[in-house]
Amino acid sequence: MMGLVACETNEPVPQISSYEPKSYSSVQHAEWLKNAVIYQLNTRQFTEEGTFNAAAKHLPRLKALGADIVWLMPIHPIGEENRKGTVGSPYSVRDYFGVNPDLGTEADFRAFVKEAHSLGLKVILDWVANHSAWDNPMRFEHPDWYEKDYKGDFRPTPWWDWSDIIDLDYSQPGLRKTMTEAMKYWVEEFDIDGYRCDVAGFVPLDFWENVRAELDLIKPVFMLAEWESRDMHRAAFNATYAWSLQEAMHDIVSGKAKNLAPLYVYYSWNESAYPREAMRMIGVSNHDMNAWEGTPFERYGDGLKPAIVLSVVGEGIPMIYGGQEAGNDKRLAFFEKDSIEWREHEIGDLYRQLFKLKHENNALWNAQWGARMVHVPNSEADRVLTFVRQNEEHKVFAVINFSDEPAEFTMDGTLFPDSYTEYFTGEQVALEQGKPMLIEPWGYRVYLR
Repeated sequence: MMGLVACETNEPVPQISSYEPKSYSSVQHAEWLKNAVIYQLNTRQFTEEGTFNAAAKHLPRLKALGADIVWLMPIHPIGEENRKGTVGSPYSVRDYFGVNPDLGTEADFRAFVKEAHSLGLKVILDWVANHSAWDNPMRFEHPDWYEKDYKGDFRPTPWWDWSDIIDLDYSQPGLRKTMTEAMKYWVEEFDIDGYRCDVAGFVPLDFWENVRAELDLIKPVFMLAEWESRDMHRAAFNATYAWSLQEAMHDIVSGKAKNLAPLYVYYSWNESAYPREAMRMIGVSNHDMNAWEGTPFERYGDGLKPAIVLSVVGEGIPMIYGGQEAGNDKRLAFFEKDSIEWREHEIGDLYRQLFKLKHENNALWNAQWGARMVHVPNSEADRVLTFVRQNEEHKVFAVINFSDEPAEFTMDGTLFPDSYTEYFTGEQVALEQGKPMLIEPWGYRVYLR
C-alpha cells in the first residue's frame, strides 16, 4: 500500500481574515440620525411671503410636530433663460454660491439656520449637481464643462422635458472641483448639516464619494440621495429613496395590486440586499408627486392613514412634505407662487403621534439603531400586514388593513402573543395564538409592550 506523500506547492495559503465578513458601507452616521424625521420645506410655497424669515417663524411648530431635519428645496438664484412659468423651477440653478433674492438675503438664510440649530433642528439643502440653468456663468466661462448633443449643442437631460436646464459633464476635473467647493462653501460658511442630492444617480458615484470624504472633514453631515441603489450607501450617502415602497403602497390602496405582494417584495429586498446601516427615506408625498401626480388624498384616498402609519412604524427614515400636516388638498403649482393654507388637521395629529412614538421607542429607530421588521403570518395575508419589531427594551406589533373591507383573521407563530397597550387608544389587550382578531376597513393597530 502506497504511503501518503506530502506535496509541496508554491500556492499562497489563504489567511483566515480573507473569509471574515466585511461591512459594505463605510459611511458613518451621526448620533443625531438614530431616530431622525425629515421635513421637506418648499420655501416659496410655505408662506404667503415665501421667504426664509417667514418660514423661520414656523420652526418651533415643526419641532413640536416631531421634525428633526429640515430639507430646504434649492435656495439659489433661478435661471431666466428658457425659464418655465413666471418664477421658474428652483432646480434650474443660475449660481451655486448665491441665494435667490425672492427668498431673502444671505443674512436671512444664515439666521434661519441659526434659529433651527437653536431648536435642535438640522438643516440640509437640496443640491442640483446634474445640470444648471442655461444662463449659469459656467456655460460661458467653461463651455467644456457641459455635455453636448450630436449637433454639438448644449443639451437638457436626455428623454425628459427639462428644457430650462442643460446637463453638466463630470468627465471634467475642473467641474468636479468647482462643484465640490460649492458644496463645502455652504457647510463652512452657513453651517448647514448636509444635502439632499437631486437625481443623484445621474452623477458619477465616485464624485459623490469624494464629496462625502471632503465634507466629513468639516463636520459630520447627512447625505440623502434621490436614487434607489445599494451602491449609493457604499461611501457616499446615509440615505436613499424608497420609491419602490411608496409605489407598492400606492398600487395596493388604489387597487392596482391585488394583494400585499409588492410590500413583501420590497421588504425582502431591503433586508437582504441593502447593508444594515442603510437608511431608506419613506413618505407618501413630496414636491414632485404633489405637483404632477396628485395630493396624498388623491393618490391614497381612504388608504392614506394606514400608508402614513407604515411609513413611520416600518423600517426607514420617515419624511413629511410641507403642508401635509395641514391636510393640504391642492396640487401646489411648480413654476408659480402658490401658498399653503395652514390649519389644524387630523393628518397633522396622526403624524405628531407617530413621530413622538418614533423618538421614544428605540425598536423603531433608524438603520442599525432600530429593530428589524419580522413578518407575522396571518390568515388574511393578502390584505392585512402584521409584523413585529423588538429589541431588549421594546416590542412593537403592528396590524394594518390595506383594504376597504373589514378583516377577521388569526395569526401563527410564537412571536406576537403577549400583553400589550394599543398606542392610539390606550386599550390593554392580550393577544393569543389562534384567537381571531377583527379590524375595520383601512384600520391600523400599533401594540406596544
